Amino acid sequence: MISPARFLAACMMTCGLWATLASALHAEEAAKIHADIVYGHKDGMALTLDIIQPPEPNGAAVLWIQSGGWYSGWNEPSHFLVSGKSYLDRHYTLVIVRHGSAPRYQVPDAVADVRRAVRFMHLKAQDYGIDENRLGVIGGSAGGHLTLMLATTGDDGDISSKDAVLRKSSRIAAAVAIFPPTDLRGFVNNPPQAIRDIPALKPPLQFDETLEASVSPILHVSDETAPILMIHGDKDELVPLAHSTNKEEAIKKTKAISKLVVVQGAGHGFDAKQQNEIVSPETLGWFEEYLKAK
Repeated sequence: MISPARFLAACMMTCGLWATLASALHAEEAAKIHADIVYGHKDGMALTLDIIQPPEPNGAAVLWIQSGGWYSGWNEPSHFLVSGKSYLDRHYTLVIVRHGSAPRYQVPDAVADVRRAVRFMHLKAQDYGIDENRLGVIGGSAGGHLTLMLATTGDDGDISSKDAVLRKSSRIAAAVAIFPPTDLRGFVNNPPQAIRDIPALKPPLQFDETLEASVSPILHVSDETAPILMIHGDKDELVPLAHSTNKEEAIKKTKAISKLVVVQGAGHGFDAKQQNEIVSPETLGWFEEYLKAK
């Protein structure tokens, strides 16, 4: 059984592309950090994201969904000069997205928040030298679930809204989801044993069960789904591989583009070798292909 501590630690460190401290300090001198940008409000509190621009941005941006177990923690933005070095070195602008977090907010709230963050980036893209048609998203575990929700439910916005953000599109150009939950049906009242064994997962799943389908990305696949890369370990006990294989089968029935990479022997997390030899190259290759200038 996976302990709560191990689970949350693995989730929050997912997708980390670690470099040396010396490289991070060099990057800090060159990259430009726009911290705590407010993209919305909830119950009088600000929803924030950080934008980190490389010295010579290529016009594309990668939105990094900061979420583990649908808890969205805060880190000093400069930390992402290390964990996001591979993206910055390839001239992507990094956008660190935080959502309304459990235990106060639940899964549907998180979905709404990250969707608004994408709309905000469409609205503000030119201000940060970003092509709004070249937005990629990455996340692991709960962050992977939210990434898939963005990939499968994008729309063109509500032109009648008085809110300038809501008038903008929520569409993305590419998604990378690491061991993502894809089907939350039954999770509210009868979750799998592995989920029940982690008390920290109870608060984000305390929402109206009639909304389970609306936050299950496997049910929202269509021809308009953004290109999706899923990476999943075949020994994952918390989020079994079937979540991704079932999602892949659903996508194959449409005109959408997808790829599933199965990491042999990996559980809910990857070791350094798996990260360096499989996860990072696959991720960077996916974004290189689908975020390139048209």
